Amino acid sequence: MAELLYDDADLTIIQGRKVAVIGYGEQGQAHSLNLRDSGVDVRVGLREGSASIEKAQEEGLRVVPVAQAAQEADVIVLMVPDHEQQALFMQEIAPYLQAGNALVFAHGFAIRYGYIQAPADVDVFLVSAKGAGDLVRREYEDGRGVPVLLAVEQDATGQAWELVASYAMAMGGLRASGMKTTFAEEAEAHLFAAQAVCGGGLSHLVKAGFETLVEAGYQPQVAYLECLHELKTVVDVMVEQGLAAQRRSVSETSEYGDYVSGPRVVDANTKSLMKDVLEDVRSGAFAERFIQDQQAGASELTELRAAEESHELETVGTQMRPMFPWIAARDEYSD
Repeated sequence: MAELLYDDADLTIIQGRKVAVIGYGEQGQAHSLNLRDSGVDVRVGLREGSASIEKAQEEGLRVVPVAQAAQEADVIVLMVPDHEQQALFMQEIAPYLQAGNALVFAHGFAIRYGYIQAPADVDVFLVSAKGAGDLVRREYEDGRGVPVLLAVEQDATGQAWELVASYAMAMGGLRASGMKTTFAEEAEAHLFAAQAVCGGGLSHLVKAGFETLVEAGYQPQVAYLECLHELKTVVDVMVEQGLAAQRRSVSETSEYGDYVSGPRVVDANTKSLMKDVLEDVRSGAFAERFIQDQQAGASELTELRAAEESHELETVGTQMRPMFPWIAARDEYSD
């Protein structure tokens, strides 16, 4: 059973530190603002010319170059994309680390796969909010919080758990709960789910269903509605009440079809292939392939993205979504 922490940490611990949040995407923004509003000394480290500088300044945050932020702070929070962390760390953060400093990550990727190796005399911990950045901020402002995963990879000071709990409390996470984990567990479970379930598994299931109907002569618009548009209603009930409640929320016809036909699509062979995906994650094969592609200019990612974006499902979706004005499109999405 997972060990949970709630809102009983010592907030003064993080309030007595100087925090630098490196990066100002969705999560970086939420961490920065929530920490600041909890009385923490926060500065945001951004590269020269970053499009986020003006945004952070407009929200009342002090923005400085990354290296300066690393020099000033004793708690450094890496909120840049996974593939950018290694170079940024080596060039602009590592030279300024001092004994007793802390490195904070929102995901375990860089530590789990060895792309960042912290000095032995600094604390290394994880605070991973289980919600998008705008939700983390909104829940904080409403007096609630989004659950967080917490891990300590390196406890150089002997007080890393006290610090991570204080940090999580300041960003509002412990109002909901903090679940103890490890960098490896968070990184591996996150990557597997993104590839086999919530991301790749789901997107390819939707696409295959759409293609099956269209190839059988059904109108693409109808196929889009049934295979993609209806997903939100289904997933909302799943998340809010669970799988059993979702099945009870539909007609008995649909429920019966779930039980007898679902296993025909997702069968023992599918699960075996999922295990192969998990093995690539655990062995580091996926991480290596991803980083090598990024270092080569992301040519494979660019090619794969272009192929998927040219699919008929995307064209039909672009035509169909304006019919549903209550669907509010966001400009940016981030995990």
